Order: sequence, then C-alpha cells, then structure tokens
Amino acid sequence: MKDLYAIIRRPLQTEKTQIGLQQRQYAFEVAMAATKSDIREAVQQIFGVHVEHVTTSIVRGKKKRFGRRVGKRPNWKKAVVRIGEGQEIESLNVS
Repeated sequence: MKDLYAIIRRPLQTEKTQIGLQQRQYAFEVAMAATKSDIREAVQQIFGVHVEHVTTSIVRGKKKRFGRRVGKRPNWKKAVVRIGEGQEIESLNVS
C-alpha cells in the first residue's frame, strides 16, 4: 500500500486517546491491509514526526439490531503510534 491517506483513515478522538497524548501516543483508524511499517512510513510523511513504536489491533464490529434482524458492524483496524521525545502532532491536539 503506497497511498498515505488510504493507509491512515482518520484519527481517533476519545477520552482514552486523550490520556495517551501525555505519553506521546496517537491513535488512528487504519486500513485493514496496512502493516506496521506502512503505518510508520505514512505517519512520518504526513505529519513530519519520527515514529518510535507502532501497535495495531483488530477491533471487532458490534452486533446491532435492525428491526427484527440482527446485523453486524464491520471490523476495523486501530493503530497506536508513539512518536519521538519532544515532538507532537499539532493538528490532533484538542486541549
């Protein structure tokens, strides 16, 4: 995968990810086919920071009811990225 904006879908803005900002950790929804090295390269090129560590996980979709039927939201991939000391991604801080 080479399209940087296809790899990084969107930043995740939750209470838990806001706590991670103090430890230089940022969370993103990423493409299911993206590898850790793809994610590292995309974040470094898009935001101009040095990435120290990448952790990924598959978030399972929740079951939802649609009337009498039970459906399921799709699975998606989450990446938590730790950046270098003294750096920050300005556009994601919501302080």
